Amino acid sequence: MPGLKKNWALPLLLLAFALFYLAPLAFHGLWIPDETRYAQISQEMLTSGHWATPHFMGLRYFEKPAGGYWMIAIGQAIFGQNLFGVRIASALSLGLSVLLAYRVAERMWGDWRTSFACAVVFMSLALIAAGAGYANLDPQFTLWMNLAGVALWYATDSRGGRARLAAWVLLGVACGMGFLTKGFLALLLPVLIAMPYLLWQRRFLELVRFGPVAVVVAVAIALPWALTINAQEADFWRYFFWDEHIRRFAGNDAQHAEAWWYYLPLLVVCSLPWIALLPNAVRQGWRLKVAPAHGFIAVWFLLPLVFFSIAKGKLPSYIMPCMLPLALLIGHSLAAVVSTGRVRLLRCNAGLNVAFGVAGLVAVVVMQVKRPIYVDEPWHLALTLIAIGGWILLNALALWRPVRLWAAPAAAMGLVLALLPAALPSRVVHNKTPDVFIASHASDIAGARHPAEQRAGYRLGTGLAHRQPGRHPLQHRRRD
Repeated sequence: MPGLKKNWALPLLLLAFALFYLAPLAFHGLWIPDETRYAQISQEMLTSGHWATPHFMGLRYFEKPAGGYWMIAIGQAIFGQNLFGVRIASALSLGLSVLLAYRVAERMWGDWRTSFACAVVFMSLALIAAGAGYANLDPQFTLWMNLAGVALWYATDSRGGRARLAAWVLLGVACGMGFLTKGFLALLLPVLIAMPYLLWQRRFLELVRFGPVAVVVAVAIALPWALTINAQEADFWRYFFWDEHIRRFAGNDAQHAEAWWYYLPLLVVCSLPWIALLPNAVRQGWRLKVAPAHGFIAVWFLLPLVFFSIAKGKLPSYIMPCMLPLALLIGHSLAAVVSTGRVRLLRCNAGLNVAFGVAGLVAVVVMQVKRPIYVDEPWHLALTLIAIGGWILLNALALWRPVRLWAAPAAAMGLVLALLPAALPSRVVHNKTPDVFIASHASDIAGARHPAEQRAGYRLGTGLAHRQPGRHPLQHRRRD
């Protein structure tokens, strides 16, 4: 990377993490339904001391295991029951995943410039950068599946027996924590990667020899909670396994059902701000597929993507575990393009981003003239224009100096996602982030009690419910 020294790589990533991931967390309300629900469940754990069984407004909530809620609750315990405390687990999960991207790329190719490019690409991918400021369980699950993929590569790439064993132990830790976060999917995805890759490499006996180590470690991590929830709620496993796994994967009435090709166009959008580099990255990956690193990346990316595509239920955040191998492909290609000075491809990418920004700016201006989306909100409108203008300017700089300023599109993505959530018009804020409204009327509703809420043993507070003695006998099942 022109003008950049190795000693600056990690400090620059840390600075970007602080500016684009951490700083915006407290400046926009909780989105419904996910953020408010996860904040409430985690706060209930924290205030009630019921850490094994998740509860939502006093109702048993069996959609996910408890581990992910623990992380959000810990964030609230350390930083307060506020926006930053609720979201910090997501930001840290994807921030640590950036570090994993840097380390695994360094292990694969032995070049810190390529490692830095891969980390920058991963950090700035639209889906990842947006997920860092959103409180749900997908960023945490992504961290554990990223760690599982990295551990698998270290296991297959290690020469010494101790290093290989340590990597399989680390894989077990990742699977166990992933299971506590989102369930059985954490055990399936690593198998989808490890088995075909080791068969292809004719190293299946290695899987037979070391695989049980990972299984034992994962079971040791997950078993205490699994036995506790079974003792407290005997019907948890029936509902969690059949409704949240089998039905969601194959049922005709699966939540969020979409066509099999749903993720294909979404992957292109999620590749912003590096869309123009995607074809070259895929081409280069295909050409180098016989190399162990690229072969492993291909399996790591494609097989989980196929699984998610076959599943009936789909949401954009489900494919977050596919983003790290995709970033490795794009980052490796980007580093090669920069080192060889192929300015045409870099300018094509920057020019495409500028075009997107100009189109967005024109759309805002036209709507504001014809049917205003900002009414008496000069500050919100100014933030929107600053975000879009910053996107255009930074990508124009990359267009002007494509080799020296190759990372400008990443800064543009960070700026946009840092500013736009706080720049939303009031009609969206009042519609989608009700905690802002509730907080402003906390004194008016402090004594209000809904009949159902009375039966559940709750009182209204500052937007999230606070546990009172008593336990509601019903189980809550989400259908949103």
